[in-house]
Amino acid sequence: MAWNEPGGGNRDPWSGKGGDQGPPDLDEVVKKLQDSIGGLFGGKGRGGDGSSGSGSSGGGIAGIGLIILVVVIGLLVFNSIYIIEPAERGVVKRFGAYLEITQPGPHFRIPLIDEVEVVNVDKVHEFPHRAQMLTKDENIVDVTLTLQYRIQDPADYLFQDASPEKTIRSAMESALREVTGQNLIDNVMTENRSGIADMVKQGTQDLLNLYRTGLEVTSLNIQNVNPPEAVKDAFDDANRAREDKARLENKAQAYANDVVPRARGAAARVVENAKAYKAKVVAEADGESSRFLALLGEYRKAPNVTRERLYLETMQNVLKNSGKVLLDVKEGNALTYLPLDRIMGQAPRQSAGQGAGSSGGAPYVSDNSSTSDAAAGRHPRDLTNLRRTR
Repeated sequence: MAWNEPGGGNRDPWSGKGGDQGPPDLDEVVKKLQDSIGGLFGGKGRGGDGSSGSGSSGGGIAGIGLIILVVVIGLLVFNSIYIIEPAERGVVKRFGAYLEITQPGPHFRIPLIDEVEVVNVDKVHEFPHRAQMLTKDENIVDVTLTLQYRIQDPADYLFQDASPEKTIRSAMESALREVTGQNLIDNVMTENRSGIADMVKQGTQDLLNLYRTGLEVTSLNIQNVNPPEAVKDAFDDANRAREDKARLENKAQAYANDVVPRARGAAARVVENAKAYKAKVVAEADGESSRFLALLGEYRKAPNVTRERLYLETMQNVLKNSGKVLLDVKEGNALTYLPLDRIMGQAPRQSAGQGAGSSGGAPYVSDNSSTSDAAAGRHPRDLTNLRRTR
């Protein structure tokens, strides 16, 4: 039967004691736990006398102190090892003074003596800036730009400058005012904006290096450069006029590029024609001179023959295109038929072609006396009895 049924007796399976018992006493449970801990660290169990109780109490205190010591040592050892990520650098301080910079990886530090401050050197910081600047030609412009920077030297960043972020803003504005004051408004607004941004970036970096802020400027972009609102309309008109000027200049340059080469080609052609004419005239003159010198030599050798030949050649050239007829009748007074209709029709055409100074158009007819004189061997220049008929 069950232990708690009637007639089964009051047998408690936990305590082993009979009779009516309640739940175990809490004080007794705590004392048993203390005895167990004291036994683990060399203490004695609880006895009936007071001496055994005092010994177990001292052993428990020693055990708790040992546990605390082990925990403290473990925490110190755990905190003495630290790890630096690839994008970070560790700045080690010993007794508050700068010691070294540790690279990425695990490192050891002396607990309670060394202190490590981790700095992210790959993170890029950015801030915008807007200010009014005075240009070289005494114009005011409103400049808006964006600057990006990162930490280059963690030691200088932490110990050399009390406020690096404020310093970089002041250095950038100082460099911007200097560069803007050295340039005209056209260079700042349109023509050389990228070059001015590079100069401002370099000037800012020089000031940061001078102050040892440990910062590096990665980029500087000038976004907008506008005139003040009070003069914006007038400035826009000036810009439109400048654009019209550039357009007209480009148009004129295109026209010049079309006309000038053709004019140069025509001039070169005229020059070449002149050179060719010069060469032709000089060559003809040289030929005439050479021919005259050659004829002079022949004339000196045989003057009469040369004179006669020259006369005949000249008369042949003169009379070959003229409307003249020369008759040479050897015997008697023969009847000669002359085609006057054809001769008279040809004479006006030759007169019109040869000009007013030509003597053509009228045929010459010789009588018997001239014919006999020619037959007798007389020279035509001696024939004075030629009769001109129209």
